[in-house]
Amino acid sequence: MAAPQVSAAQAIGEYLQSPDDLLKISAFRKKLEKEKASIDARLKSGDSRNCLGTRNNVQVIKEEMQIVDRMCSDPQNVVSTFDQISRVSMVHRNFEQTEEMVNNLLELNSKLDVLEELLEAESRIIIGPAPNLLPIHFHINPKKASANSRHKLARMFERLNKLIEDFEAYIMELARNVLPLVRAGYPQVVVKLIKIAELEAREDEKAIAIRLVKKAAKMDAASKFKSMQANARIIKHYPISDSIKANFDDAYTRHQHDPGAFLGGLGWIYQDLIRIESDVVPCFPPSYEIHAFYIKEYHRTLNATLQRIIESEPDASIMLDLHAWIKEYKKSMKELNVAPELLDPPLLGGEEQNLIEDYLKLIVKKLDEWSANLMKTEIQEFTTRSDPPEVDSDGLYGTQGAIILFQMVNQQIDAATESGQGAILARVVGEVNRVMRSIQDQWTKVVEAELKKQTEKPEEVVGGLAEYCIALANDQIKSADNTEALLGRLEPLVSEKYRTPISEKLNDAIDGNLDVAKKCIQTFIDIILNDLKPATKQLFQPTWYDGIMEQIVLTMRDYMADQSYINPSLLELLVEYLLDAFLVTYLTALANCSKLRMPAATERIKEDVSTVFSFFSGFKPTKELEPYFEVVDLILAMLEASKSMVFLSFWAFAKVHGPCIPFVEGLMKVRGDFDRSAVSEVMDSIKRKVKDEGLTDPPEPTIMKKITVQSTLSRFLRT
Repeated sequence: MAAPQVSAAQAIGEYLQSPDDLLKISAFRKKLEKEKASIDARLKSGDSRNCLGTRNNVQVIKEEMQIVDRMCSDPQNVVSTFDQISRVSMVHRNFEQTEEMVNNLLELNSKLDVLEELLEAESRIIIGPAPNLLPIHFHINPKKASANSRHKLARMFERLNKLIEDFEAYIMELARNVLPLVRAGYPQVVVKLIKIAELEAREDEKAIAIRLVKKAAKMDAASKFKSMQANARIIKHYPISDSIKANFDDAYTRHQHDPGAFLGGLGWIYQDLIRIESDVVPCFPPSYEIHAFYIKEYHRTLNATLQRIIESEPDASIMLDLHAWIKEYKKSMKELNVAPELLDPPLLGGEEQNLIEDYLKLIVKKLDEWSANLMKTEIQEFTTRSDPPEVDSDGLYGTQGAIILFQMVNQQIDAATESGQGAILARVVGEVNRVMRSIQDQWTKVVEAELKKQTEKPEEVVGGLAEYCIALANDQIKSADNTEALLGRLEPLVSEKYRTPISEKLNDAIDGNLDVAKKCIQTFIDIILNDLKPATKQLFQPTWYDGIMEQIVLTMRDYMADQSYINPSLLELLVEYLLDAFLVTYLTALANCSKLRMPAATERIKEDVSTVFSFFSGFKPTKELEPYFEVVDLILAMLEASKSMVFLSFWAFAKVHGPCIPFVEGLMKVRGDFDRSAVSEVMDSIKRKVKDEGLTDPPEPTIMKKITVQSTLSRFLRT
């Protein structure tokens, strides 16, 4: 029984039992120090003896081990029959291996029959539970022949090699259908595939490592082996990569001629990635990093497919669709919590904004091509005039050009609108304005050239120019209406920042349409006046007194017979232009005539005015016509007034149209009832009154500004 332990306090208590014992502490301390020194000396002596004995024992063991090592390294020195024993052992092992090989060869065909039957059944249903996948692999794997064995036993191993090839093809097909297998509810098949892949990888790694060591013994085998392991892992990914590429290729092929439909149908990418994260990833070891691999492969293959779309030179609208889709793709991948580093390289090199520039370049190219082809056809029809102008559904002259132009414009505007970006829409509108302005300039030049031919070489010109001018003018009004409607449709869709430039560009195009329409109407008037030249040259000449206004009116009536084919707003403009042109021509002839027989001239003027007024009253109400002919009435008053009363008639004229001294002086000079002194007296009083009253031209110019008064010499030469 062990002695009870005594604490330090108890031990001290035995020596310090009374206050007087405190005086003995110093002696007690010295006693304890001597006891401690004695104990330490005994312990040190004992340790030295023990260490010496241990060292001797270790040396004996070492010598014994050296003896054993010598005996093991050369057992022949100890066992005389060791060589015979070794050879017998080797023969026994070879015999066992040979016996096993012979048995395997004898059973090979029967086993192959079973394995082929199982493999054929499994291969027929790729998306299935694959219950025999691991058993087939287990029985095939040990029977793989080396290259030398296959060469020597080619016939015997032919079926086996074929079976192995078929099995590998089956494995690859399963690997290409990992996601469909999981979707169909067979994740266990994927797990089996991973087991087989891991086993095959280990076997391949061993073989590769052996070859690596043999061929590169001097190199760092460990690092090579690590690299080889990484390569083995990549090899396992190949079938998955192929299946992803095949999915994208199938989708692209289905919509090869409709990239917009292809982009619109790519929602399956996100569905696949969600399913992969939830159902496929658990089937793989974490070391595979299969989720990251899938994302990278989907992204990489998507990028390659989008590049194919760009290289196919799609329509401009597809560029906008692609830009919008990439923007949405980034947003969706962010919502799926996909790490940005997995989306490298960025789609289209991260330069998707260049799609906008490419889109605008394509817009420019297409608009230029389409407008050039359109104008080539339209100008040819306008200049050859082989057929009368077409009549549209409203019963007006027109061409197909205006319709085609706005189909083209609306197509591009609609595509830009769908982008949802005001900047894109504004730039497209700018390009549309440029094209429309170019077309308007071309029409202006064509109309001017055709009129020049008509006036200079009428015998060489095809008829119908007047009708085609009306058709072109109608088209311009229709284009202006369409542009105005387009402006009304676009303004609510954009912010103030882009509303202003869009409005400016479209209003500028509308102004251009109206300018071309006015040009066509003026050309129509010029054609009429050109036909009237033989008659208008006789105005206020001797033959005029016999009456030529009926002929002039008849010619104008013939041209105005097509009024039903003119846009109503243009018809009103045409009547105003024609009325103004007639009055200018008539008054210019009056201002530049040589002499008027009075009062026959004033009577003839009244008859002319009555005839023309009657003609134009068929197009305008009487009250609207009267202001146009007021100037003729004022001039008639100056022609009919006596010498003393001319000033009053002039004053009434001048208050409306200004002094017009050259015109009035010429008018007084051609009056047959005034001699030179009378003309001089009248004009002196008129000029004096104008100077005294400070009479000037009216703020707004009147028709008299268009009257050209020739010099006396020019009149003389003309007569």
